[in-house]
Amino acid sequence: MTERFLITGATLPTGERADLLLADGVIAEVGSIADAAGATIVDADGLVALPGLVDLHTHLREPGYEQSETVLTGTQAAAAGGFTAVFAMANTFPVADTAGVVEQEASLGRDAGYATVQPIGAVTVGLKGEQLAELGAMARSRANVRVFSDDGFCVSDPLLMRRALEYVKAFDGVIAQHAQEPRLTQGAQMNEGALSGELGLAGWPAVAEESIIARDVLLAEHVGSRLHVCHVSTAGSVEVIRWAKARGIDVTAEVTPHHLLLTEDLIAGHGDVGQLRASYDPRYKVNPPLRRSEDVEALRAALADGTIDIVATDHAPHPVEAKESEWDAAANGMVGLESALSVVHAAVVENGLLDWADVARVLSATPARIGRLEGHGQALAAGAPAEVVLYDPAVASEFGLDRLAGRSVNSPYLGRRLPGRVVATFHAGYATVLDGVVRPAHEVAGRALSREVARG
Repeated sequence: MTERFLITGATLPTGERADLLLADGVIAEVGSIADAAGATIVDADGLVALPGLVDLHTHLREPGYEQSETVLTGTQAAAAGGFTAVFAMANTFPVADTAGVVEQEASLGRDAGYATVQPIGAVTVGLKGEQLAELGAMARSRANVRVFSDDGFCVSDPLLMRRALEYVKAFDGVIAQHAQEPRLTQGAQMNEGALSGELGLAGWPAVAEESIIARDVLLAEHVGSRLHVCHVSTAGSVEVIRWAKARGIDVTAEVTPHHLLLTEDLIAGHGDVGQLRASYDPRYKVNPPLRRSEDVEALRAALADGTIDIVATDHAPHPVEAKESEWDAAANGMVGLESALSVVHAAVVENGLLDWADVARVLSATPARIGRLEGHGQALAAGAPAEVVLYDPAVASEFGLDRLAGRSVNSPYLGRRLPGRVVATFHAGYATVLDGVVRPAHEVAGRALSREVARG
């Protein structure tokens, strides 16, 4: 028997209050609902109801790097953060560059039951940037891949990038580029600028990102294909993307929560008499690096005006030993699924740049559209899939280990006070999170299986 839930008194993204009845995997009714026999009542007074969040940029690590994350633990982290669908990046071992690997990833996601796992296929074989991967085979596979990326590496060869853009046109695919000119960032450790010079760390210049974006939007225009730019981090990149959109080029872009809130200043501190004293905390080491406060402001404004289309987490789990080391040896990356909604709240909602309808757009509707993912990102209306998150915007608390539901703990927000908290997440009509607690794996997997059986 499938679960039924009556969510009472929720605030919709439009600001209206309503009840929502979830039954048989869909939102059966929205409005003032007096009777829902057999339904579990969820009191949502004071809570914001959003369509289930969709992350276009998640590293689940499985297969190959299960010490960092698995599909199960990664989707548990996703559910804890309000996500009901994640796009899994291809840098696994073996690399997700064949139909077999992407089908395995999608199957693991279905078995876990916490969120839809939509694999991203590699652009090149082995992420080596030498020859195109089996793009067509992955697109025709049961995983129905539509997003392709060598994320972690740039497709730096312009001829190869052109061929990839041409190839995916046949099935309405999109190339998601990790914009980083490798020769300009060799040995780079942090954002290039005055601070990197003072700290004695090799600089990571903004132009290494901006030059690749400029090249690729022109290539996308030339072949008439779709381009998506991963984790935009500089004010200059914003201007290039703004120019491309004004020109009518089919380009979309994402920003991470950490690039909306954190700056390079976290890598440094000051002593009692004002002298510079580096913190070198590897939690803040990420690719692309944390940038200047001016870049953060430009990214926030670009998200607000639509130049940047979505927020994507770039959830990058690592084992403790990969992060608790000296700065230059530490791995790049931060976990971000569990904290994303709170960070977006802090960075762009509290200051009025975005409202909750905008949050639903940049964290649900638009990423689902870019990834051509059906069944997600739809408005909370009768007949829509029952993908729902309930969020309490009124609370604020210190972000601690209790908020992390995945396998890794390399969060830059530990010990930081953040607003809001996910109270409940519903995926395919069943609860994966209730009262702020991720439900046990056996319960969620059992309900997911029952749902698949019911659908035939």
